[in-house]
Amino acid sequence: MSAAALTGCEQGVQEQDGIYKAEVGRVPAAPQRAGDAEAGRHALLNKSAVTCGVPYRVYRQTLATDAMTPQPRLVGRLGRNAELPYPLTAVTAASGVEIVTSNCLGCHAAVLDDEVIIGLGNEFLDMTRDPLIAVEATAAIEMSAAERAEWRRWSDRITAIADYMMTDTVGVNSANNITLALMAHLDPQTLAWSKQPRIEPPPENPLPLSVPPLWNLGKKHAVFYNAEGRGDHVRYMILAATACTDAVEEAAEIDAWFVDVRAYLTSLEPPTYPYDIDAGLARQGRGVFLKTCKECHGVYEGDERYPNRVVALGKVETDPLLARRGFSEADRFLKWFQDSFYGEFSQAAPALGYIAPPLDGVWATAPYLHNASVPTLEALLDSRQRPTYWEFDREGTERPAYDQEGVGWTYRTLERGKAAAMSWSERNRIYDTTQPGYGNQGHGFGDALTREERAALLEYLKTL
Repeated sequence: MSAAALTGCEQGVQEQDGIYKAEVGRVPAAPQRAGDAEAGRHALLNKSAVTCGVPYRVYRQTLATDAMTPQPRLVGRLGRNAELPYPLTAVTAASGVEIVTSNCLGCHAAVLDDEVIIGLGNEFLDMTRDPLIAVEATAAIEMSAAERAEWRRWSDRITAIADYMMTDTVGVNSANNITLALMAHLDPQTLAWSKQPRIEPPPENPLPLSVPPLWNLGKKHAVFYNAEGRGDHVRYMILAATACTDAVEEAAEIDAWFVDVRAYLTSLEPPTYPYDIDAGLARQGRGVFLKTCKECHGVYEGDERYPNRVVALGKVETDPLLARRGFSEADRFLKWFQDSFYGEFSQAAPALGYIAPPLDGVWATAPYLHNASVPTLEALLDSRQRPTYWEFDREGTERPAYDQEGVGWTYRTLERGKAAAMSWSERNRIYDTTQPGYGNQGHGFGDALTREERAALLEYLKTL
Protein backbone atom coordinates (compact mmCIF):
# COMPACT_ATOMS: atom_id res chain seq x y z
CA MET A 1 0.00 0.00 0.00
CA SER A 2 1.53 3.33 -0.99
CA ALA A 3 1.58 6.49 1.08
CA ALA A 4 -0.04 8.31 -1.81
CA ALA A 5 -3.02 5.96 -1.69
CA LEU A 6 -3.64 6.74 1.94
CA THR A 7 -2.66 10.38 2.34
CA GLY A 8 -4.00 11.97 -0.80
CA CYS A 9 -6.69 14.51 -0.05
CA GLU A 10 -10.08 12.85 0.35
CA GLN A 11 -13.43 14.33 -0.48
CA GLY A 12 -14.05 17.18 1.96
CA VAL A 13 -10.45 17.24 3.27
CA GLN A 14 -8.34 20.35 2.76
CA GLU A 15 -4.54 20.53 3.06
CA GLN A 16 -2.54 23.64 3.88
CA ASP A 17 1.14 23.67 4.85
CA GLY A 18 1.05 19.94 5.50
CA ILE A 19 -1.97 20.14 7.84
CA TYR A 20 -5.18 18.35 6.94
CA LYS A 21 -8.60 19.48 8.14
CA ALA A 22 -12.02 18.21 7.12
CA GLU A 23 -15.50 19.45 6.42
CA VAL A 24 -18.57 17.97 8.05
CA GLY A 25 -20.49 15.28 6.20
CA ARG A 26 -19.58 11.76 5.15
CA VAL A 27 -16.12 10.35 5.88
CA PRO A 28 -15.03 8.19 2.91
CA ALA A 29 -13.44 4.79 3.36
CA ALA A 30 -9.71 4.19 3.05
CA PRO A 31 -7.92 0.87 2.43
CA GLN A 32 -6.71 -0.94 5.54
CA ARG A 33 -3.88 -3.47 5.79
CA ALA A 34 -4.97 -7.07 6.20
CA GLY A 35 -3.95 -8.93 9.35
CA ASP A 36 -4.31 -12.22 11.20
CA ALA A 37 -7.07 -11.96 13.82
CA GLU A 38 -5.88 -14.94 15.86
CA ALA A 39 -2.35 -13.59 15.99
CA GLY A 40 -3.83 -10.21 16.89
CA ARG A 41 -5.64 -11.59 19.92
CA HIS A 42 -2.46 -13.25 21.16
CA ALA A 43 -0.54 -10.00 20.69
CA LEU A 44 -3.19 -7.90 22.42
CA LEU A 45 -3.14 -10.18 25.46
CA ASN A 46 0.61 -10.68 25.73
CA LYS A 47 2.34 -7.68 24.15
CA SER A 48 2.21 -3.95 24.79
CA ALA A 49 2.75 -0.94 22.56
CA VAL A 50 4.06 0.82 25.68
CA THR A 51 7.62 -0.46 25.89
CA CYS A 52 8.86 1.11 29.12
CA GLY A 53 7.80 0.23 32.64
CA VAL A 54 8.75 -0.76 36.15
CA PRO A 55 11.23 -3.64 36.62
CA TYR A 56 9.19 -6.71 37.58
CA ARG A 57 11.11 -7.24 40.82
CA VAL A 58 10.42 -3.63 41.84
CA TYR A 59 6.76 -3.96 40.86
CA ARG A 60 6.42 -7.01 43.12
CA GLN A 61 7.85 -5.11 46.10
CA THR A 62 5.80 -1.94 45.68
CA LEU A 63 2.94 -1.60 43.22
CA ALA A 64 1.66 -5.18 43.20
CA THR A 65 -0.29 -4.59 46.41
CA ASP A 66 -2.36 -1.93 44.59
CA ALA A 67 -3.41 -4.55 42.05
CA MET A 68 -4.42 -7.30 44.46
CA THR A 69 -8.18 -6.80 44.04
CA PRO A 70 -9.41 -10.08 42.52
CA GLN A 71 -10.15 -9.67 38.82
CA PRO A 72 -11.52 -12.00 36.19
CA ARG A 73 -8.83 -13.61 34.07
CA LEU A 74 -8.55 -13.62 30.31
CA VAL A 75 -8.01 -16.92 28.53
CA GLY A 76 -4.90 -16.65 26.39
CA ARG A 77 -2.72 -14.68 28.77
CA LEU A 78 0.51 -16.66 28.97
CA GLY A 79 3.40 -17.01 31.39
CA ARG A 80 3.84 -14.08 33.74
CA ASN A 81 0.91 -12.30 32.13
CA ALA A 82 -1.47 -15.00 33.36
CA GLU A 83 -0.59 -13.90 36.90
CA LEU A 84 -0.86 -10.14 36.35
CA PRO A 85 -4.03 -8.02 36.29
CA TYR A 86 -5.22 -7.87 32.68
CA PRO A 87 -4.38 -4.15 32.19
CA LEU A 88 -0.68 -4.94 32.82
CA THR A 89 1.80 -6.85 30.68
CA ALA A 90 5.21 -8.28 31.50
CA VAL A 91 7.79 -8.03 28.73
CA THR A 92 11.56 -8.36 28.54
CA ALA A 93 13.20 -5.12 27.49
CA ALA A 94 16.14 -4.97 25.07
CA SER A 95 18.38 -4.63 28.14
CA GLY A 96 17.29 -8.09 29.32
CA VAL A 97 15.35 -6.66 32.27
CA GLU A 98 11.81 -7.95 32.75
CA ILE A 99 9.47 -4.99 33.13
CA VAL A 100 5.77 -4.52 33.87
CA THR A 101 3.99 -1.99 31.72
CA SER A 102 0.47 -0.90 30.86
CA ASN A 103 -1.35 -2.24 27.82
CA CYS A 104 -4.36 -1.39 25.67
CA LEU A 105 -6.81 -3.27 27.90
CA GLY A 106 -6.59 -0.74 30.73
CA CYS A 107 -8.79 1.58 28.67
CA HIS A 108 -10.27 -0.82 26.11
CA ALA A 109 -11.59 -3.67 28.23
CA ALA A 110 -14.01 -3.67 31.14
CA VAL A 111 -15.76 -6.11 33.45
CA LEU A 112 -19.41 -6.83 32.72
CA ASP A 113 -21.20 -9.47 34.81
CA ASP A 114 -17.86 -10.76 36.13
CA GLU A 115 -16.47 -11.23 32.61
CA VAL A 116 -13.78 -9.12 30.97
CA ILE A 117 -15.23 -7.77 27.72
CA ILE A 118 -12.45 -6.90 25.29
CA GLY A 119 -13.34 -3.80 23.32
CA LEU A 120 -15.66 -2.31 25.96
CA GLY A 121 -14.42 1.10 27.06
CA ASN A 122 -13.46 1.27 30.73
CA GLU A 123 -15.80 3.96 32.07
CA PHE A 124 -14.65 3.41 35.66
CA LEU A 125 -10.92 3.97 35.20
CA ASP A 126 -9.58 6.40 37.79
CA MET A 127 -7.31 8.90 36.07
CA THR A 128 -7.69 11.49 38.83
CA ARG A 129 -4.81 9.99 40.83
CA ASP A 130 -1.38 11.59 40.61
CA PRO A 131 0.82 9.22 38.56
CA LEU A 132 3.91 10.53 40.36
CA ILE A 133 2.82 8.54 43.42
CA ALA A 134 3.95 5.39 41.61
CA VAL A 135 7.25 7.03 40.71
CA GLU A 136 7.87 8.00 44.34
CA ALA A 137 6.81 4.58 45.62
CA THR A 138 9.41 2.83 43.48
CA ALA A 139 12.27 5.33 43.48
CA ALA A 140 13.92 4.20 46.74
CA ILE A 141 14.01 0.47 45.92
CA GLU A 142 17.50 -0.91 45.44
CA MET A 143 18.02 -1.79 41.77
CA SER A 144 20.78 -3.08 39.55
CA ALA A 145 22.25 -0.67 37.03
CA ALA A 146 20.17 -2.20 34.23
CA GLU A 147 16.98 -2.09 36.32
CA ARG A 148 17.65 1.53 37.31
CA ALA A 149 18.10 2.47 33.65
CA GLU A 150 14.75 0.91 32.76
CA TRP A 151 13.08 2.57 35.75
CA ARG A 152 14.57 5.93 34.77
CA ARG A 153 13.29 5.65 31.20
CA TRP A 154 9.78 5.02 32.53
CA SER A 155 9.89 7.61 35.32
CA ASP A 156 11.23 10.33 33.00
CA ARG A 157 8.22 9.92 30.74
CA ILE A 158 5.71 9.82 33.60
CA THR A 159 7.26 12.88 35.23
CA ALA A 160 7.17 14.85 31.98
CA ILE A 161 3.49 14.19 31.25
CA ALA A 162 1.99 13.81 34.74
CA ASP A 163 0.41 17.26 34.77
CA TYR A 164 -1.39 16.48 31.51
CA MET A 165 -2.79 13.10 32.61
CA MET A 166 -4.97 13.86 35.62
CA THR A 167 -8.69 14.21 34.95
CA ASP A 168 -11.17 16.05 37.14
CA THR A 169 -13.57 13.12 37.43
CA VAL A 170 -13.28 9.35 37.81
CA GLY A 171 -14.33 7.53 34.66
CA VAL A 172 -13.42 10.06 31.98
CA ASN A 173 -10.25 9.50 30.00
CA SER A 174 -7.30 11.77 29.19
CA ALA A 175 -5.65 9.65 26.47
CA ASN A 176 -5.90 12.42 23.88
CA ASN A 177 -4.15 14.95 26.09
CA ILE A 178 -1.47 12.44 27.09
CA THR A 179 -0.65 11.82 23.43
CA LEU A 180 -0.35 15.55 22.73
CA ALA A 181 1.93 16.00 25.74
CA LEU A 182 4.16 13.18 24.47
CA MET A 183 4.28 14.69 20.98
CA ALA A 184 5.59 17.90 22.52
CA HIS A 185 8.68 16.02 23.76
CA LEU A 186 9.40 13.94 20.64
CA ASP A 187 11.19 14.80 17.42
CA PRO A 188 8.64 13.94 14.70
CA GLN A 189 11.31 12.77 12.26
CA THR A 190 13.37 10.54 14.58
CA LEU A 191 11.05 10.08 17.61
CA ALA A 192 14.03 10.97 19.82
CA TRP A 193 12.93 12.00 23.32
CA SER A 194 13.71 15.41 24.80
CA LYS A 195 13.25 16.18 28.50
CA GLN A 196 12.32 19.72 27.51
CA PRO A 197 9.28 20.24 25.23
CA ARG A 198 10.11 20.93 21.59
CA ILE A 199 6.74 22.55 20.98
CA GLU A 200 4.20 24.06 23.36
CA PRO A 201 2.43 21.25 25.29
CA PRO A 202 -1.37 21.05 25.50
CA PRO A 203 -3.32 22.61 28.39
CA GLU A 204 -2.80 20.82 31.70
CA ASN A 205 -6.50 20.26 32.33
CA PRO A 206 -7.47 17.46 29.91
CA LEU A 207 -10.88 17.51 28.32
CA PRO A 208 -13.03 14.51 29.34
CA LEU A 209 -13.41 11.60 26.94
CA SER A 210 -15.60 8.51 27.00
CA VAL A 211 -13.76 5.48 25.64
CA PRO A 212 -15.70 4.22 22.57
CA PRO A 213 -16.24 0.47 22.04
CA LEU A 214 -13.76 -1.19 19.71
CA TRP A 215 -16.14 -3.80 18.28
CA ASN A 216 -17.37 -0.99 15.98
CA LEU A 217 -13.91 -0.28 14.59
CA GLY A 218 -14.55 -2.17 11.36
CA LYS A 219 -17.46 0.13 10.51
CA LYS A 220 -15.62 3.38 11.17
CA HIS A 221 -13.73 5.34 8.53
CA ALA A 222 -12.29 7.71 11.15
CA VAL A 223 -11.00 6.66 14.54
CA PHE A 224 -11.94 9.56 16.84
CA TYR A 225 -15.00 11.58 17.83
CA ASN A 226 -14.07 14.67 15.79
CA ALA A 227 -13.36 12.45 12.73
CA GLU A 228 -9.58 12.50 13.24
CA GLY A 229 -7.69 9.39 12.26
CA ARG A 230 -8.35 8.74 8.57
CA GLY A 231 -6.38 6.63 6.18
CA ASP A 232 -4.48 3.76 7.79
CA HIS A 233 -6.08 3.24 11.21
CA VAL A 234 -3.17 1.33 12.75
CA ARG A 235 -0.81 4.27 12.63
CA TYR A 236 -3.32 6.29 14.63
CA MET A 237 -4.12 3.45 17.00
CA ILE A 238 -0.47 2.97 18.00
CA LEU A 239 0.02 6.58 19.07
CA ALA A 240 0.04 5.18 22.61
CA ALA A 241 3.50 3.87 21.68
CA THR A 242 4.77 7.46 21.82
CA ALA A 243 4.91 6.94 25.59
CA CYS A 244 8.21 5.10 25.19
CA THR A 245 9.43 4.75 21.62
CA ASP A 246 12.77 6.44 20.98
CA ALA A 247 13.27 5.52 17.34
CA VAL A 248 11.30 5.02 14.15
CA GLU A 249 12.60 1.45 13.96
CA GLU A 250 10.94 0.62 17.30
CA ALA A 251 7.66 2.22 16.18
CA ALA A 252 7.80 0.19 12.96
CA GLU A 253 8.13 -3.06 14.91
CA ILE A 254 4.99 -2.21 16.90
CA ASP A 255 3.17 -1.20 13.74
CA ALA A 256 3.93 -4.59 12.15
CA TRP A 257 2.17 -6.64 14.83
CA PHE A 258 -0.58 -4.12 15.48
CA VAL A 259 -1.97 -4.77 12.01
CA ASP A 260 -2.99 -8.15 13.42
CA VAL A 261 -4.47 -6.50 16.52
CA ARG A 262 -6.69 -4.34 14.33
CA ALA A 263 -7.80 -7.44 12.44
CA TYR A 264 -8.78 -9.06 15.73
CA LEU A 265 -10.63 -5.98 16.96
CA THR A 266 -12.68 -5.79 13.78
CA SER A 267 -13.75 -9.39 14.38
CA LEU A 268 -15.25 -8.61 17.80
CA GLU A 269 -19.00 -8.85 18.32
CA PRO A 270 -20.82 -6.60 20.81
CA PRO A 271 -22.15 -8.24 23.99
CA THR A 272 -25.79 -9.31 23.89
CA TYR A 273 -28.21 -7.54 26.21
CA PRO A 274 -28.47 -9.99 29.14
CA TYR A 275 -31.90 -9.07 30.44
CA ASP A 276 -35.46 -9.52 29.17
CA ILE A 277 -36.57 -7.55 26.12
CA ASP A 278 -40.18 -6.82 25.18
CA ALA A 279 -40.08 -8.00 21.55
CA GLY A 280 -43.31 -6.27 20.57
CA LEU A 281 -42.22 -2.96 22.02
CA ALA A 282 -38.82 -3.32 20.37
CA ARG A 283 -40.51 -3.78 16.96
CA GLN A 284 -42.38 -0.51 17.52
CA GLY A 285 -39.09 1.09 18.53
CA ARG A 286 -37.44 0.05 15.28
CA GLY A 287 -39.95 2.18 13.42
CA VAL A 288 -39.16 5.14 15.67
CA PHE A 289 -35.45 4.54 15.09
CA LEU A 290 -35.81 4.47 11.30
CA LYS A 291 -37.78 7.69 11.42
CA THR A 292 -35.56 9.55 13.90
CA CYS A 293 -32.06 8.09 14.06
CA LYS A 294 -30.98 6.27 10.89
CA GLU A 295 -29.87 9.39 9.00
CA CYS A 296 -26.86 9.72 11.32
CA HIS A 297 -26.50 6.32 12.99
CA GLY A 298 -27.42 3.96 10.15
CA VAL A 299 -29.50 0.80 9.78
CA TYR A 300 -28.91 -2.41 11.75
CA GLU A 301 -31.14 -5.02 10.16
CA GLY A 302 -31.54 -6.26 6.59
CA ASP A 303 -29.65 -3.79 4.40
CA GLU A 304 -27.30 -2.88 7.25
CA ARG A 305 -25.33 0.30 6.67
CA TYR A 306 -23.51 2.95 8.64
CA PRO A 307 -23.12 6.45 7.11
CA ASN A 308 -19.87 7.58 8.82
CA ARG A 309 -21.38 11.03 9.05
CA VAL A 310 -19.84 14.01 10.82
CA VAL A 311 -22.56 16.26 12.24
CA ALA A 312 -21.85 19.97 12.50
CA LEU A 313 -21.63 21.52 15.97
CA GLY A 314 -24.56 23.78 15.15
CA LYS A 315 -26.79 20.75 14.53
CA VAL A 316 -25.71 18.27 17.19
CA GLU A 317 -25.18 21.08 19.77
CA THR A 318 -23.25 18.86 22.19
CA ASP A 319 -20.34 20.31 24.18
CA PRO A 320 -18.20 21.88 21.44
CA LEU A 321 -14.87 22.33 23.24
CA LEU A 322 -13.20 19.09 22.12
CA ALA A 323 -14.00 19.65 18.44
CA ARG A 324 -13.11 23.34 18.54
CA ARG A 325 -9.80 22.73 20.26
CA GLY A 326 -8.87 19.98 17.81
CA PHE A 327 -9.82 22.07 14.79
CA SER A 328 -8.65 25.55 15.75
CA GLU A 329 -5.98 25.23 18.44
CA ALA A 330 -4.02 22.10 17.53
CA ASP A 331 -2.11 23.00 14.36
CA ARG A 332 1.29 22.32 15.96
CA PHE A 333 0.17 18.77 16.86
CA LEU A 334 -1.48 18.16 13.49
CA LYS A 335 1.77 19.17 11.79
CA TRP A 336 3.79 16.94 14.16
CA PHE A 337 1.58 14.00 13.26
CA GLN A 338 1.78 14.50 9.50
CA ASP A 339 5.58 14.95 9.67
CA SER A 340 6.02 11.76 11.70
CA PHE A 341 6.13 8.02 11.07
CA TYR A 342 2.55 7.85 12.37
CA GLY A 343 1.27 10.23 9.69
CA GLU A 344 3.00 8.46 6.81
CA PHE A 345 -0.13 6.56 5.73
CA SER A 346 -2.73 8.57 7.69
CA GLN A 347 -4.36 11.94 7.97
CA ALA A 348 -5.40 13.65 11.18
CA ALA A 349 -8.10 15.71 9.38
CA PRO A 350 -10.24 16.89 12.33
CA ALA A 351 -13.65 18.35 11.55
CA LEU A 352 -15.61 21.06 13.31
CA GLY A 353 -18.23 18.59 14.47
CA TYR A 354 -18.67 15.08 15.87
CA ILE A 355 -19.13 11.82 14.02
CA ALA A 356 -22.33 9.97 14.90
CA PRO A 357 -21.06 6.59 16.16
CA PRO A 358 -22.27 3.11 15.28
CA LEU A 359 -24.75 1.89 17.90
CA ASP A 360 -23.94 -1.82 18.03
CA GLY A 361 -23.91 -2.80 21.73
CA VAL A 362 -24.89 0.73 22.73
CA TRP A 363 -26.71 -0.58 25.83
CA ALA A 364 -23.32 -1.50 27.39
CA THR A 365 -21.50 1.74 26.66
CA ALA A 366 -22.92 4.17 29.24
CA PRO A 367 -22.36 6.97 30.07
CA TYR A 368 -23.11 8.71 26.78
CA LEU A 369 -21.87 11.46 24.47
CA HIS A 370 -18.20 11.98 23.69
CA ASN A 371 -17.52 13.34 27.17
CA ALA A 372 -19.52 10.76 29.18
CA SER A 373 -21.80 13.49 30.49
CA VAL A 374 -25.16 11.66 30.23
CA PRO A 375 -25.53 8.62 32.51
CA THR A 376 -28.29 6.70 30.70
CA LEU A 377 -29.87 6.29 27.27
CA GLU A 378 -33.18 7.39 28.77
CA ALA A 379 -31.64 10.75 29.65
CA LEU A 380 -29.91 10.97 26.26
CA LEU A 381 -33.30 10.69 24.56
CA ASP A 382 -34.92 13.27 26.85
CA SER A 383 -32.64 16.18 27.67
CA ARG A 384 -35.01 17.35 30.43
CA GLN A 385 -33.97 14.31 32.48
CA ARG A 386 -30.24 15.00 32.38
CA PRO A 387 -28.75 15.84 35.79
CA THR A 388 -26.47 18.85 36.16
CA TYR A 389 -24.51 17.12 38.93
CA TRP A 390 -24.40 13.36 39.36
CA GLU A 391 -22.33 10.41 40.45
CA PHE A 392 -22.54 6.67 39.96
CA ASP A 393 -24.56 4.90 42.66
CA ARG A 394 -21.90 2.45 43.82
CA GLU A 395 -23.43 1.59 47.24
CA GLY A 396 -20.07 0.55 48.63
CA THR A 397 -19.15 -1.49 45.55
CA GLU A 398 -16.55 -0.79 42.90
CA ARG A 399 -19.13 -0.57 40.13
CA PRO A 400 -22.79 0.49 40.16
CA ALA A 401 -25.65 -1.83 39.30
CA TYR A 402 -27.12 -1.81 35.81
CA ASP A 403 -30.31 0.20 35.35
CA GLN A 404 -32.51 -1.83 33.01
CA GLU A 405 -35.20 0.83 32.89
CA GLY A 406 -32.92 3.78 32.13
CA VAL A 407 -30.44 1.66 30.10
CA GLY A 408 -27.17 2.61 31.74
CA TRP A 409 -25.50 2.49 35.14
CA THR A 410 -27.41 3.52 38.25
CA TYR A 411 -26.56 7.02 39.41
CA ARG A 412 -27.53 9.64 41.98
CA THR A 413 -28.56 13.18 41.10
CA LEU A 414 -26.76 15.68 43.33
CA GLU A 415 -27.78 19.16 44.46
CA ARG A 416 -24.37 20.72 44.00
CA GLY A 417 -21.18 20.21 42.09
CA LYS A 418 -17.60 20.06 43.23
CA ALA A 419 -16.79 22.21 46.25
CA ALA A 420 -13.41 23.19 47.65
CA ALA A 421 -14.48 22.05 51.12
CA MET A 422 -14.93 18.47 49.93
CA SER A 423 -12.29 15.81 50.29
CA TRP A 424 -10.69 14.73 47.04
CA SER A 425 -12.28 11.28 47.30
CA GLU A 426 -15.69 12.98 47.42
CA ARG A 427 -15.29 15.56 44.69
CA ASN A 428 -13.49 13.42 42.12
CA ARG A 429 -16.52 11.11 41.81
CA ILE A 430 -18.90 13.96 40.98
CA TYR A 431 -19.68 14.65 37.34
CA ASP A 432 -20.20 18.42 37.14
CA THR A 433 -21.65 19.40 33.76
CA THR A 434 -20.96 23.11 34.39
CA GLN A 435 -17.20 22.55 34.03
CA PRO A 436 -15.51 23.40 30.68
CA GLY A 437 -15.78 20.45 28.32
CA TYR A 438 -18.15 18.53 30.62
CA GLY A 439 -21.42 19.97 29.31
CA ASN A 440 -24.41 17.66 28.77
CA GLN A 441 -26.32 19.80 26.28
CA GLY A 442 -27.29 18.94 22.74
CA HIS A 443 -28.37 15.76 20.95
CA GLY A 444 -31.96 16.83 21.53
CA PHE A 445 -33.34 14.67 18.75
CA GLY A 446 -35.41 12.56 21.16
CA ASP A 447 -37.06 15.49 22.89
CA ALA A 448 -39.89 15.73 20.36
CA LEU A 449 -40.84 12.07 20.78
CA THR A 450 -43.79 11.06 22.91
CA ARG A 451 -43.18 9.14 26.12
CA GLU A 452 -44.44 5.99 24.40
CA GLU A 453 -42.12 6.49 21.41
CA ARG A 454 -39.11 6.97 23.67
CA ALA A 455 -39.95 3.83 25.64
CA ALA A 456 -40.22 1.83 22.41
CA LEU A 457 -36.97 3.29 21.08
CA LEU A 458 -35.16 2.41 24.29
CA GLU A 459 -36.38 -1.18 23.98
CA TYR A 460 -35.15 -1.38 20.40
CA LEU A 461 -31.70 -0.01 21.29
CA LYS A 462 -31.28 -2.91 23.70
CA THR A 463 -31.39 -5.28 20.71
CA LEU A 464 -28.50 -3.71 18.78
